[in-house]
Amino acid sequence: MFCDGAAVPETERQRIAAELGFAETVFVDDADRAEMRIYTPAAELPFAGHPSVGTAWLLRREREPVAVLRPPAGEVRVRYDDEQVWIAGRPEWAPELEYVQLSSPLEVDAVGDAPDAGGAAYCWAWEDEGGGRVRARGLYPALGIAEDEATGAAALVLSASLGRALEIRQGSGSRISARPLADGFVEVGGLTELAEVRDFPL
Repeated sequence: MFCDGAAVPETERQRIAAELGFAETVFVDDADRAEMRIYTPAAELPFAGHPSVGTAWLLRREREPVAVLRPPAGEVRVRYDDEQVWIAGRPEWAPELEYVQLSSPLEVDAVGDAPDAGGAAYCWAWEDEGGGRVRARGLYPALGIAEDEATGAAALVLSASLGRALEIRQGSGSRISARPLADGFVEVGGLTELAEVRDFPL
């Protein structure tokens, strides 16, 4: 995440995101208003859940808590619950993905590539349907992401489509909570950890 995203020319952002190689790179253009743009290595996204949670967490850590984030898709509500950060977005804001339900977590673990041979797929299975626990993996080569460790937007869509709260285990160790709200929004939350701080030459 670039906290001073306004200093990065828009013409350079896609190149920088590709060079960094993260699933998503966020440029905060106006920290006071929490205006942000989100790029994968291959494309700009109007909304993404995981980087929204991380941005809300980092803005609180570095500046002050925010009530709303403003990516291009619309106003994303933010709620802080001790160390857990929740964002609320609309399912129609999420990138278009193929949602593939498999029969078991072992089948999810065994998936090698996106099932549609190169697009973008969220593969999932129930770990405990009664308890709302899901095992998932996100494979998005069309977005320049071989595999995403945590996909909040996909969790948001899955929670909305199933109409229930979910606890999702994604990637090698991510835990994502999601629950539909009464107004058509879905909350997605989780714990965030600062992994690295670095200077990036522009």
